[in-house]
Amino acid sequence: MYVNGKFVPENQPVISVFDHGFLYGDGVFEGIRAYGGRVFKLREHVDRLFDSAKAIDLDIGMSKEQMEEAILETLRKNNLKDAYIRPIVSRGNGDLGLDPLKCSKPNVFIVVKTMSSLYDSTELKAITVGVRRNAPDALSPNIKSLNYLNNILAKIEANAKGGQEAIFLDQNGFVAEGSGDNIFIIKNGAVYTPPTINNLKGITRATAIELLEKNKIPIRVENLSLFDVYTADEIFVTGTAAEAAAVVWVDGRTIGTGKTGPVTALMLKEFEKITSTTGTEIYAAKKPAVKKPAAKKPAAKKQ
Repeated sequence: MYVNGKFVPENQPVISVFDHGFLYGDGVFEGIRAYGGRVFKLREHVDRLFDSAKAIDLDIGMSKEQMEEAILETLRKNNLKDAYIRPIVSRGNGDLGLDPLKCSKPNVFIVVKTMSSLYDSTELKAITVGVRRNAPDALSPNIKSLNYLNNILAKIEANAKGGQEAIFLDQNGFVAEGSGDNIFIIKNGAVYTPPTINNLKGITRATAIELLEKNKIPIRVENLSLFDVYTADEIFVTGTAAEAAAVVWVDGRTIGTGKTGPVTALMLKEFEKITSTTGTEIYAAKKPAVKKPAAKKPAAKKQ
């Protein structure tokens, strides 16, 4: 585990009880995956981490390039080629008050671990939950903050009602996202997904849109209602931890045929292909230093 520039065993205590990430959820994080020795969309994830930090006025204290190299080195230290990667930046150690100015510097952690998909199935049952997604004017869902209680409350409700995933609505009753993923609905050959004002700007979501457009499948970003969910031909969800999975049942209604549909199957196939062939190499051979030609000695002057 990476901790402020050092590598320590994962079971070694490293966080002070006065860390504001621990006390108040004051910090940000990212979820990234490595496949076959490559980190998928590393720069995009690091960009989003820094955007989240900027949104809460948190100076990470290192450059994006330094963060990328720290992530790669943590993977190397653990001899991992396939992994889930969790960079975490907390506000740092302060006192028991809320004031961020009492925190002298941030704490940076990077955790890497082998991890299968978030779900044990590629065909999920989902439950629409009563808890609403954080309103953008309260705590923007675009910030991947350490305060994930909104998501956890949704997951608790889904678990209690027999669903593998939750479906959030926003304060206006529009579909937002799942507890850990973005949502896509297919109807009459076109794919629809909510705008990211009320849900996370997912890296996997953006990848899915690219793959759909590449395959000439119409994709539309617009507000969706529960009517759209219940009457969909197909539904799938995407996320770094979740990867991609079909939703075949929602609130007692069978979606489409109750199996993974053709558009979802195509997207899953294309997603597996792109994650296995692209990304930042973890163990890339370092280029040998180019030796500069030796300077020529000036010719001796004739006497």
